[in-house]
Amino acid sequence: MVRSCKHDGLNRSKIAAARTGIGRRAFIQLGLGGAILATGLPLRRRVVAQDLPGPADLIVTNARVATLDPIRPQASSIAIRNGLVLQVGSNEEALASRGSETRVLDAGGRTVIPGLNDSHAHVVRGGRFYNLELRWDGVPSLERGLAMIAEQAKRTPSGQWVRVIGGWSPYQFAERRMPTPEELTKAAPNTPVFVLFLYSRGFLNRAAVAALGITAETQAPEGGRYEITPDGGAILWAEPNPAILYQMIAAPPQLSAEEQVNSTRHFYRELNRLGLTSAVDAGGGGHEFPDDYGGSKVLAEAGEMPIRISYYLFAQRANEELQDFQRWTEGWAVNLNLAERLDDGFVLEGAGEFLTQSAGDWENFTAPKPNIAERQGWSEELTAVTRLLLRAHWPIRIHATYDESIGHIMDVFEAAHRAEVEAGGSGFRGIRWAIDHAETVSRSNLERIANLGGGIAIQNRMAFAGEFFAERYGDETTRRAPPIRDMIELGIPVGAGTDGTRVASYNPWITLWWLVTGKTMGGTPQREQRHQLSREEALGLCTTGAAWFSGEEALKGRLAPGQFADLAVLSDDYFSVPEDRIKSIESVLTVTGGQIVHGAGPFEDLAPGLPPVQPDWSPVARFNGYYRAG
Repeated sequence: MVRSCKHDGLNRSKIAAARTGIGRRAFIQLGLGGAILATGLPLRRRVVAQDLPGPADLIVTNARVATLDPIRPQASSIAIRNGLVLQVGSNEEALASRGSETRVLDAGGRTVIPGLNDSHAHVVRGGRFYNLELRWDGVPSLERGLAMIAEQAKRTPSGQWVRVIGGWSPYQFAERRMPTPEELTKAAPNTPVFVLFLYSRGFLNRAAVAALGITAETQAPEGGRYEITPDGGAILWAEPNPAILYQMIAAPPQLSAEEQVNSTRHFYRELNRLGLTSAVDAGGGGHEFPDDYGGSKVLAEAGEMPIRISYYLFAQRANEELQDFQRWTEGWAVNLNLAERLDDGFVLEGAGEFLTQSAGDWENFTAPKPNIAERQGWSEELTAVTRLLLRAHWPIRIHATYDESIGHIMDVFEAAHRAEVEAGGSGFRGIRWAIDHAETVSRSNLERIANLGGGIAIQNRMAFAGEFFAERYGDETTRRAPPIRDMIELGIPVGAGTDGTRVASYNPWITLWWLVTGKTMGGTPQREQRHQLSREEALGLCTTGAAWFSGEEALKGRLAPGQFADLAVLSDDYFSVPEDRIKSIESVLTVTGGQIVHGAGPFEDLAPGLPPVQPDWSPVARFNGYYRAG
């Protein structure tokens, strides 16, 4: 487990101290017309055995270790002490640090990789809701999905709902289509059912419509509409604003505070099962700070975080974002990555992915793209928030799907940088900032991002919505969505992630599979060869690449002496299995900070205990999370 510093109540006097040491950002300004080059963090000083005196706590032997360390890219054993990698090498080299209390585990020739890191996910919110949700992630047919709803409806007490909240594509099903409200009513005639598909539409059965009192005259939130179907169910359309869907997700009963802690424990174990040891949390709509962060906060303060989370604050209230960020920057300190943070597991990192609602370009590929430039006052609002954050030296990330939106946002960012520098400040120098998503970004806007020292967090959203995207924007645009190779060639820091749990599944192996194959969940090849990655490149974006977005690339993402001891022992060899089996890989042993946080198969007895799922009727208690046949 990793232990966290408290994330609330840090006083302002600590902010300056948090910006020195190993986590210090070094940038060189060459003028706005030239470039602001991120030199990045210095690699953490390599340590050897004498730097970490005493025997190893844990040694894993007989492994195929993919270290991602260019000095020693492969090894057969790894030794760990005090949460750090002590030694990577041959079995003999690692066993030389064995002591009387050292635990030695035989990997049986399995592949070991650095713990996976999701550069853009909604894991805190995911933990808050996990025990309420019936997941269709990986379900092979709509018939099976409807049968799961029928079974769960029988287990669900009166007043509660059956909820399928994202993480699936109709093209993953044998039927290759969406459910209908009528089918949901047939599966659960008396229990309200809500099924969310991306942030484009939702489906309600007849019982749900009755519970909500929706009629043909009911006024939908701006940017959405209700379609009452002949069977008495309804389809909720986001066109393109997803407010109607956020409102729907919040309508049914929620978990109690105690149940949210339990839910978060089980969700983080599910992520550990898939080899994830870190995530950068992008906040999320309908997810208030600090009120809705309780589940993770309880685990962090108890020193029981099995995953390292760096989280960003997402502005929730239109026209009040500046006031929220003023309050947050005055009351909370961002914790940049210092040597003293070796044990942290829950850290406030910065602002985003939404800075203002008016600058949001909702990624609903079933509806026309929005034009943020048409919104009154959007530029002034984004400028005010950006300049506040630059003066506070807060890292920034911003949701931007379309090239047109990115161009407008870059106009604001470049002008804000010039204004701050002219006022005697440092502007974007010395902070981490990033664009999230960027599916249709152009080469010219990539060059602007590079010049201002930004990064780009990409996700596998096209695997789940690629067919809809291609239908609207054509094959030529789809083949380069997103243009990953261009980003890499321009030297832009790139990290990969999932955008789980609603727009896509939280399973990081789908991201790795998508990066390598360029396919959708329906098996359709879409991305051109130039923008597909080797397996080594893809793994790099899900480890060291993702670590850039929390300023931790000097501390994690490699298995090398002095790095965080975060690793996964895999069920299959990622580097040699057929491509389509990549998305089925799991971890049989996951270690975070030198502590075993998940075990399966030969390591099942090492898995830490989990309390029973709460409430006992939870879909997780019956179906687990990501679909497992049988």
